[in-house]
Amino acid sequence: MRNRLAKFGLMILSLLSIAAMDQPAENFNDYPVYEGTDLGLTYTAKSSTFKVWSPPAAQLFLRFYEQSLGGKASKTVKMKKGPQGTWVATVKGNLQGRYYTFQAQIGGKWYDEVPDPYAYAVGTNGKRAQVVDLKTTNPSGWDYDTRPNLKNPTDIILYELHLRDLSTHPSSGISNKGKYLGLTEERTRNPENQFTGLEHLKELGITHVHLLPVFDYLSVDESKLNEPQFNWGYDPQNYNVPEGSYSSNPADGAVRIREFKQMVSALHNAGIRMVMDVVYNHTGATGPSNFNQLVPGYYYRQNDKGGFSDASACGNETASERPMVRKFIIESVLHWVKEYHVDGFRFDLMGIHDIETMNQISKAVHAIDPTIYLYGEGWTAGASPLPDDQKAIKANVLKLDKVAAFSDDMRDAIRGHVFTHTEKGFVSGKAGLKESVKFGVVASTWHPEVDYSKVNYSKAPWANSPDQTITYASCHDNHTLWDRLAINNPMFLDEERIKMYRLALSMVLTSQGVPFLHAGTEMVVTKKGEENSYNKPDEINQLDWTRKYQYKEIFDYTKNLIGLRKSHPAFRMTSAAMIREHLKFIPTDDDNLTGFLISNHANGDPWHTIAVIYNGSDRVHPVVLPYSEWKVVGNGISIDVKNPPVIRNSGVLVPAYSALILYSATAPGQSGGMEK
Repeated sequence: MRNRLAKFGLMILSLLSIAAMDQPAENFNDYPVYEGTDLGLTYTAKSSTFKVWSPPAAQLFLRFYEQSLGGKASKTVKMKKGPQGTWVATVKGNLQGRYYTFQAQIGGKWYDEVPDPYAYAVGTNGKRAQVVDLKTTNPSGWDYDTRPNLKNPTDIILYELHLRDLSTHPSSGISNKGKYLGLTEERTRNPENQFTGLEHLKELGITHVHLLPVFDYLSVDESKLNEPQFNWGYDPQNYNVPEGSYSSNPADGAVRIREFKQMVSALHNAGIRMVMDVVYNHTGATGPSNFNQLVPGYYYRQNDKGGFSDASACGNETASERPMVRKFIIESVLHWVKEYHVDGFRFDLMGIHDIETMNQISKAVHAIDPTIYLYGEGWTAGASPLPDDQKAIKANVLKLDKVAAFSDDMRDAIRGHVFTHTEKGFVSGKAGLKESVKFGVVASTWHPEVDYSKVNYSKAPWANSPDQTITYASCHDNHTLWDRLAINNPMFLDEERIKMYRLALSMVLTSQGVPFLHAGTEMVVTKKGEENSYNKPDEINQLDWTRKYQYKEIFDYTKNLIGLRKSHPAFRMTSAAMIREHLKFIPTDDDNLTGFLISNHANGDPWHTIAVIYNGSDRVHPVVLPYSEWKVVGNGISIDVKNPPVIRNSGVLVPAYSALILYSATAPGQSGGMEK
């Protein structure tokens, strides 16, 4: 959870001052619910129909323009009232390429001209919608584009990436810097001749790229792309449209659509699925938003004073429980699935949404493809009028159907409390986190060997199955893992922090659940100590591809850990019952030492028993395992499956700040424990 208000600062406050709560007197519950699925534009070469939902409007005009910004309207059409609060206009002729807006008169006041919320194409800065024949935007082979195979959700390895960060550094070797097409370029290399970009992702072995917001957002001026600009994009403007600054021509709505599809196709051809980071919980603008200009107040929750409630800490929060808001979110998600072949969605501040809406989203997308993956932040950034028992927060994941949440329990156990910057975590020797780590290992499910009273945040299991837990140590928010280890271990040499770093990676990639990596983690990414880099320049956020050479041993370690996980289904068990049956913890006395055995060919694994031991202390620890011939595939420095050293007894030494990974091909003897 981050301080969202700091992200948008004065911009949000100025927008709030424009319209604190300008809404008609009607009760929102009295508004009719439109039951059709044709809101927005329905295009044909002979005519186009425009349908907008605006129950409080007395009049509604449709205006056409010849350009994306500036100029006067070339044509104005007075819309007619349709069924269930809609307004409709059908215009003859082929309108391909024309820009358009809507303007509503409500309560005697004329509101601003805006695209309607359902617009699927816009021009520069999203100020005007555009008529686009979507069929003409399909790249070559799009009709045959298919999702890479995915058997189980626990097979997923997520890689969170800001699109611009991938390519802007001079060492990227990528031509289309900061663009959708930058993620389509093949065989790109850094100055040391190592793969970058798409080839790097393939080499690393991740299964899903999670892109920070790539819908049309507010904060980047698309008319001034020759000027330095950066934003994460958590300020939505047009939800159903790709962001224009990532395209080669923001003025032409068809271009951004086509290039987005080219990016998805390139990822799919590389065997990688694509996840969209979506921000349906609030809008970047408040009073001036497209929602408020057509149906003032309806799309947002109100506080007890009648103003905008603000659980997002960005000036507003959407009211997902209201029928037409829920309808919009579901239909928007379906648009991205159907039109763009998107493979998953990460819901920003998911706790602001109600449980019923999230479950209806799940039902709708999984009816199309049951392998589409849904997950989100199981919290809010502030108080909300929505009752806690209706929120899609972490504690209510048990009520969610095929929807996962991030485990801040495991994140902070690994690295220390996210907002207490100098606090250490398990990997750097902090005591009292063993049970939190064990809770993370079993992916927030129930296990008889976890003492939930000692887990840092959750005093009870919150996941029904391991695929409902996202296991991670860092993400775009807050400090990178490397920066955090530097802050809370200032007296340590880099070589010691590297040991802690490898241990953290090992914990993420050997725990049950779905592992999540922040882009560049595999090459020790740094934001130069910046915690909240949402609008900092490229120099702070971009991936410096020379670090892949500088930290080649970390890249190799991460790649080989991923390979180990993908080769061994014991790390990817598919049910809580399976975890309880096959995973047992090794008794240890030291508070910074814990480990587990995964036995009996768990989940069909070719290895009979796997032992994993995490040592977060500054000294070597002896551990007694069941007697067997143990092969050491991970020694805390490297992963070697082909030629592992063999231990033919029950005693092993676990180096300081390291993870030991061993396996036995046959059934070992009796369980052991910590040597005194």
